[in-house]
Amino acid sequence: MLEVADIIRLHGAAYLARFADRILPSHRRALRDLDACRTPSLGGHVHQCDHCGRQVYAFHSCRNRHCPKCHRDQTERWLTAQRTRLLPCAYYLLTFTLPDQLRPLARSHQKTVYGLLMKSAATALLTLARDVRYVGGRLGCLAVLHTWTRDLRYHPHVHLLVTAGGLSATGTAWIAPKSGSYLVPVHALSQIFRAKICAALTHAHLLDQVPPTIWSTPWVVHCQHAGRGQKVLDYLGRYIFRVAIANSALERIEDGQVTFRYRDNRTQHPRRVTLSGGEFLHRFLQHVLPRGCMKVRYYGIWSPTCRRQLDQARALLTVPPSTPTESAPITPTPRPAGSDPAPMRCPQCRTGTLIRLGVIAPQRMRAP
Repeated sequence: MLEVADIIRLHGAAYLARFADRILPSHRRALRDLDACRTPSLGGHVHQCDHCGRQVYAFHSCRNRHCPKCHRDQTERWLTAQRTRLLPCAYYLLTFTLPDQLRPLARSHQKTVYGLLMKSAATALLTLARDVRYVGGRLGCLAVLHTWTRDLRYHPHVHLLVTAGGLSATGTAWIAPKSGSYLVPVHALSQIFRAKICAALTHAHLLDQVPPTIWSTPWVVHCQHAGRGQKVLDYLGRYIFRVAIANSALERIEDGQVTFRYRDNRTQHPRRVTLSGGEFLHRFLQHVLPRGCMKVRYYGIWSPTCRRQLDQARALLTVPPSTPTESAPITPTPRPAGSDPAPMRCPQCRTGTLIRLGVIAPQRMRAP
């Protein structure tokens, strides 16, 4: 199967040479880490099957949060933890999109703009939800930053998985939305969101870099029902610890051209994109976040500082156990931290168990 690492090995050197004076440290680090991931560069272990005698080499992963090959176990642990945090109520999924005119600013001030994008979206929603005409309570919000479209173009936006209802100010009641068809009016929400972004950019001394016309144009906020939140949580979890494309989406590399497929968001039909190797790396790397930039944040009663309120909400929403005719979702029990890993089966005979023979020392990595 083709990998993003294969494209880096073929076109990474030319890309670095072309943008040597402009490439960000986070981009350089991603190219270096993904190139070395699960190769002798990082070292590893050698195992031998106790049945057929075959030796198997297992090299270490790079653990870069943008690597398509890493973090499967970490993703499962995160999802397991989030499922236990979900309250037994309905949910909405809201999407706040940064307008085109703000995207150059976001690209050049990633950590600042991404942070204020997430905070402004959540604050705008929590502010409007406190209005007794809509909810009159404090919601729980999980915010996840995305910066891409399915064809890897730059499109900064934030998804909010939020409770359909909130905890009262006194903490004694769970308040459902006043309307059964929407959580809050999105037109009013988009206006508050726009005002919050304006105030945040002013505070960050970045307002003078924004075209003034942006404050008089409509901003896009989308809201939809999200059931009990499980499916949205699974969708968001796919991209918490990696970037927008999986290795399985890559189809071929021919004559310096990379072809990958994606599913059109509107028609749900499969589509293909063919780019030069350098353009593919450009699209891929623009979604690599700088060090210390958080992709996930929690607000409202899901904030780490509101554990007591979260417990109060859970107690108010607790329902009797399901009847025998209802099927509850089964969540695999994670292996306890520090426990011995499960024995590995031999990929050759699929009968024997792999026994570790020794350690492979890391090789010197190529200079980025």
